[in-house]
Amino acid sequence: MALPVAEWQGRTARLWAALDPALRERLAAASLHDAVRLGCDLLRMEEEEEAALVQLCHRAPTDKEPEAASWYREQGNREFKQGHYQAALRLYSKAASHESPGSPEMSVCFANRSAALLHLGHFEVCLEDIARAESHGYPDRLLPKVLLRKAECLLCLGRLQDAQDVLGELESKISLDGVMATHLTRLKKLNQLKVKLREKERCPEPAGEAHGGIQGKSEIWEENSSVSGASSSLSLSFDAGRGRHLVASQDIVPGQSLLKEEAFVSVLCPGENLPLQGGEAAWDTRASNADLYCHRCLRQLLASVPCQGCSYAKYCSQDCADVAWQRYHRTECSLGALLLTLGVFCHVALRTVLLAGFAEVSRLVGCSHSGEKDLQNPEARCKPLNEAGAGIRGIPGCDSNGRYQSSYQALFHLLPHTEQHSAEHKFLCTLSVVAICKQLQAAGLEAAVLNQESPQQWSKPEMCEKTSGELSPELKTVAEAMLRHVLQLQCNAQAITVMQELGPGDGAVVNKKPVRLATAFFPVLSLLNHSCCPNTSVSFSGTAATVRASQPIPRGQEVLHCYGPHQCRMRVAERQQLLSQYFFECRCWACLEELESGVKSLVPIRNSFCCPKCRAQMQGEEDTLCCSNEACATSASRENLSCRLQDLQQQIKKALDLLGVGKADEAIKMLLKCQMDAGNFLSPEHLLMGEMEDHLAQVYATLGKWQEAARHLKKSIEIVEMHHGPSSVETGHELFKLAQILFNGFAVSEALSTIQRAEGILSVHFGPQSAQIQELQEMKACLSELPRNILQRT
Repeated sequence: MALPVAEWQGRTARLWAALDPALRERLAAASLHDAVRLGCDLLRMEEEEEAALVQLCHRAPTDKEPEAASWYREQGNREFKQGHYQAALRLYSKAASHESPGSPEMSVCFANRSAALLHLGHFEVCLEDIARAESHGYPDRLLPKVLLRKAECLLCLGRLQDAQDVLGELESKISLDGVMATHLTRLKKLNQLKVKLREKERCPEPAGEAHGGIQGKSEIWEENSSVSGASSSLSLSFDAGRGRHLVASQDIVPGQSLLKEEAFVSVLCPGENLPLQGGEAAWDTRASNADLYCHRCLRQLLASVPCQGCSYAKYCSQDCADVAWQRYHRTECSLGALLLTLGVFCHVALRTVLLAGFAEVSRLVGCSHSGEKDLQNPEARCKPLNEAGAGIRGIPGCDSNGRYQSSYQALFHLLPHTEQHSAEHKFLCTLSVVAICKQLQAAGLEAAVLNQESPQQWSKPEMCEKTSGELSPELKTVAEAMLRHVLQLQCNAQAITVMQELGPGDGAVVNKKPVRLATAFFPVLSLLNHSCCPNTSVSFSGTAATVRASQPIPRGQEVLHCYGPHQCRMRVAERQQLLSQYFFECRCWACLEELESGVKSLVPIRNSFCCPKCRAQMQGEEDTLCCSNEACATSASRENLSCRLQDLQQQIKKALDLLGVGKADEAIKMLLKCQMDAGNFLSPEHLLMGEMEDHLAQVYATLGKWQEAARHLKKSIEIVEMHHGPSSVETGHELFKLAQILFNGFAVSEALSTIQRAEGILSVHFGPQSAQIQELQEMKACLSELPRNILQRT
C-alpha cells in the first residue's frame, strides 16, 4: 500500500473540498516550503482529523500484546502436534514478536521454535534458537529436553565432541533430579544418542567435497569512473528532453552487467493482511511479507529475531536488528501503526531523511530555496545550480568532482514534479508528512531525528494520543524534505521484487511467481528512462539491484528500462494512459510504430474473445462484438463474455484450491472442464489458455505423471512465447519448470536440451550466479554422470 489507507484519503479529500477557494488556490500554487507551513496550520486547527488518524492507527497495532503471544503459541503447538512444522515455525515466530524481551515466555517461544527447526532439518538455526532460549531464562526444570535437542543437532552436524559434552551435562542434570520417573523417556533418547555418537566416532563420514553447489562463470566488471555502480561501458548524458540518462559508450552484448546498486533506502511492503479489522479479539495466522522477510536486508526469514520494542519489525539476525535500530528503527519503532496507516511512500520518505542525517537534509533543503525554480525547470538544470546542486559537468546530483553517486544529494535532485501533481494529492501528502512530524515531536523523538541524541539515551518512547502543538523549525525542514520525497516516489519508486514459491514449496516441481517485496530509492537506477520495449532486465538480490542488457545495445544507443507497461502486455492506448502517472508521453519506437504507422498491436488479438460458432476473432470497440468472419456475422455482448471470463477464472481458482488440499484428481477434472468451456469463447492464444495448461502440468507433476505434465507445459510455453517472445524472462521461467519435470521423469536427452535453453535465457536476465542457474547446472551435472548406455537409450 503505497498511499495512506482509504479512510484517511477520504477525510483529507473532504477537508480539501471544504476549504475556502482562495486557500485552495494558494495551496495549489505553494512551494514545498509554503505547503508544509500551511499544512501545519491546518492540521493544528483540525483536531478532529488528528483524532480520526489516531483511531485509524488502532486498526494496525504494532505494540506487543501478551494475549496475542499466548494465542499464537497455542496455535503453534497445535500445528506442531499435527506434524505441520513449517506452520508451527511461523506461529512461534509470531508469538515471539509479541512477547516482552527477557521474559520466560519468550524463552519458551524460542525453545518451541527450535523443536520445529530440528524436525525441518535446520540444525544450525535450531542451535541458535536454543541459545536464545537459554539467554532468556529458559526454566531449569525443562532444560533436559532442550539439551537432548541440542545434542541431536550437534550429532547431525558432525560436531561429536560438542555432542559428547552436552550429553555429559544432560546426564548430570538427570542424576541430580530425584524423580527419575519423569526422565525415563529422556534417558531412553539419551542412550540412543550415545549409541549414535559411538558409531560416528568409530566410522566417521568421509570428508567429501564441499557442497557449495556448482559455481557459475564469474562476470567481468569494470566500474565507471563517473557513475558509481555503473559499468565502464556506459556514459552519463543530459539534455532538456530526456533529462539525465545513460548511453552505451561501446557495443554491449546480451547478459552483460550494466549496473549494480545497493538501494539508498528500502522499506518492506507489509503485504495484504494488514490492517486487522477494527477491534476484533482475534489474530491472523497467515504469513505476510512482514513475517517472511527481514525488515532491513530483505533476506528470507527462517527464525526471525523480533524487535524488542514493537511486534512488527522482524530481522534475520541480531546484527541486522542492531544496525536497523541504530540507523532508523529507534525513531520508527513507536510510529509503526502510524506508518502502516499512512502508507509505504511516507515510510520511505521518513527513513530517507533518517539515513541521510539532518545536517545533509537541512543543507540541501536550504539550497533548494534559493534555486526552487531551477529545480523544476529542465532547461535551467543544464547549468550548475549552486555548489550543492550540481558538479563540474553541470548535471544535477553530481558531486564537486562530477561523479554521480548513489547518495542523498543524487536522490534529492530526482524530480518531484511538484507542478504536475494534482493539488488534492499534494494536500494529502502534505497533511500525512506533517502528521508524522507532529507525532515525532509529541513522542519526544525530535532529538533522535536531528541526530542530537547519544546512544545511551536511546529508548522506546510512548505513542501519544494527542499530537497538537506548533512544529519546531527543524521538524518543518524534515517535513519539507519528506514531502519532496513522497512526491518523487510516484515517478522514481522502484519495486524490489522476489520470485516467491506458490504452495508449501516441498514438491518436485517448484512453481513461483514474482511478488512486490519492498519499495526503494535507487538514485543511479533512476537514471534509466522508460521504453515499452526495453533493452535491459532488472533483477534483485536482497536490497541490491542488477541491470543487465537483455538484447544487443550498439554504441551510442540509450540504455532503457521498462517502468511497467510492456508492449507485449498492453496496447499503446492502455500503456499511454498508465504512463501518464509519470508525467510524460512515451515516444519509444514501439509506441510510435503503433501510433504513427497504423500497425495494430497483437495483444488484443492474442487475448481476444472468439466466435462461439466459427471460432474466428470477435471484434469491435463498443459493447456489442461482431465476428470478424463476414460469412458468419454472429454478435455477442462484451459484458456477457467478460462475465463468462470472470466465472471461468473463479472455477480455475477452485480447482487450485482442490489441489492445495490434496484432491488432485478432482482438480484435473475441473481444469479439463474449464479448458473445454474456455475453448468456446476464448482465442486459442489467450494467456488464460496457457495458464490452464500450466496448472494441469502442475497437477500431473504432483501425481508423478511426468509425461502428461511435460505435454501440458509445452503447450503453455508455446502460448507464453507468442505473448512475451522466445527469449523473454517469462519463457525462461516456464522452461525452468519443464526442465524440472523432464529431469524427474528421467527424459534425459530432452531434459539436457531444455536445461541448455533455459540456462541461456535466464543467465541473460539474472546472471550466471543466480539460484535458478545453479539448480539447472546441478541437474545437468547429475544427468551427465549417468552411464553412457542409459544416455543413449533416452
